[in-house]
Amino acid sequence: MVSKILVVIPTYNERLALPVTLSGLFEHRPEVDVLVVDDGSPDGTGDWVDEQARTDPRVHVLHRTEKAGLGMAYLAGFDWALQRDYDIICEFDADGSHRPIDLGQLLAVAREGRADLVIGSRWKRGGAIVNWPRSRFLLSRGANIYVDTVMGLGVRDATAGFRAYRREVLESLDLTDVQSQGYCFQIDMTYRTVEAGFRVAEVPIVFVERELGESKMSSSIISEAFTKVAGWGLARRGRQARSLLSRWAGGSRRHAEAS
Repeated sequence: MVSKILVVIPTYNERLALPVTLSGLFEHRPEVDVLVVDDGSPDGTGDWVDEQARTDPRVHVLHRTEKAGLGMAYLAGFDWALQRDYDIICEFDADGSHRPIDLGQLLAVAREGRADLVIGSRWKRGGAIVNWPRSRFLLSRGANIYVDTVMGLGVRDATAGFRAYRREVLESLDLTDVQSQGYCFQIDMTYRTVEAGFRVAEVPIVFVERELGESKMSSSIISEAFTKVAGWGLARRGRQARSLLSRWAGGSRRHAEAS
């Protein structure tokens, strides 16, 4: 059975980078559809995508009237995809950071059913980062070590935005409850996927620092992630402790009854 695949690309002022990104995607994965979720870009990004959609049935655009953030853009894209019966829904950056040639690795794992969420990982053995300053490198590496230490998800790159979800994951999660943005959105979705019992796999990819446009990274995004991860970690560790205590208590009772 052929999988129906959608690549969701959030945009805000990506008129320069997006044409290169779409060209690369269709060169390497001509079978995919693309949904651009544009947050009212004043640089004409949405208008350009409208032009492409008129001549290419693989291209779709969802116009939003305000800049509501990465998380809300992806959630809108997920909802759009589920309503149209896509089997695999991917996250992909507009700015050239994610290489289209690497998408095939994620799709192979998802199509074969080896995982329900496949993450393109910078930190798995074989992964790499190109043209990042040392400060950004240390920030990302430190953030992921912090997430894994506090939450114990067993994922090396929980902040990664290059992903492929099987539709069953997004159908099962309560996405109406997700309010996170940026780094935090990716961690939040990873956390929810793991907690729901779905399988997560990572494949190594090469991440390339953007050459066109401007980065959307900000101190508020970093602060949100740090604070929320601490809360999620406490909640997860608490549930794990209660589960262990419950099993221990049950074992003790059975031992006493046997005696």
